[in-house]
Amino acid sequence: MDLNAAHSMGTTIIGVTYDGGVILGADSRTSTGLYVANRASDKITQLTDNVYVCRSGSAADSQIVSDYVRYFLHQHTIQLGQPATVKVAANLVRLISYNNKNMLETGLIVGGWDKYEGGKIYGIPLGGTIIEQPFAIGGSGSSYLYGFFDQAWREGMTKDEAEQLVVKAVSLAIARDGASGGVVRTVIINSEGVTRNFYPGDTLPRWHEELEPQNSLLDILNTSSPEPMSIQ
Repeated sequence: MDLNAAHSMGTTIIGVTYDGGVILGADSRTSTGLYVANRASDKITQLTDNVYVCRSGSAADSQIVSDYVRYFLHQHTIQLGQPATVKVAANLVRLISYNNKNMLETGLIVGGWDKYEGGKIYGIPLGGTIIEQPFAIGGSGSSYLYGFFDQAWREGMTKDEAEQLVVKAVSLAIARDGASGGVVRTVIINSEGVTRNFYPGDTLPRWHEELEPQNSLLDILNTSSPEPMSIQ
């Protein structure tokens, strides 16, 4: 194994607007090539009281961008005497990502709620483009979700409907994408504040050809198997 070779980094991150706020969701697997470096990481990072960011790509790159933006937004809040808007936070992420696009390998989804525009989702992919969207998906697992969202997402969903959609989508990506896995974390942001939810891997919906949860490899080996074929 060449330790200096480029590593593939995978994840699944989602941001969805609903009637009253936004919901962010992510899996929890941090991979370094074929090695799972962390199976329970938190990829939804707080920027302000009302704005969060979903991180994908290089963990180090996305973390340093989040740290810088959090620092600048803290100064911004002190100067203005009020919380920063979602648009301001997203544009700060865009500015840092674009100005350092030759050195960064990260795609981000910024979501939050403010009293001026309500719930907003902004996608900032590789290169520093900023796109306001009703929903955004990113990471390696997003390849399996575009058709699903085209069919399942609709405008004016309730909070519960939107969260069920996010959990279902992340679980589908986990089933299909080897670089996504672990648990599902969601963050609900609206006028009432922020709510974090946690969904363990053994409670997620199972998809076609997925195995039942097992406690160990021995449980799989001890399950009933077909009788050997008789040659007589």
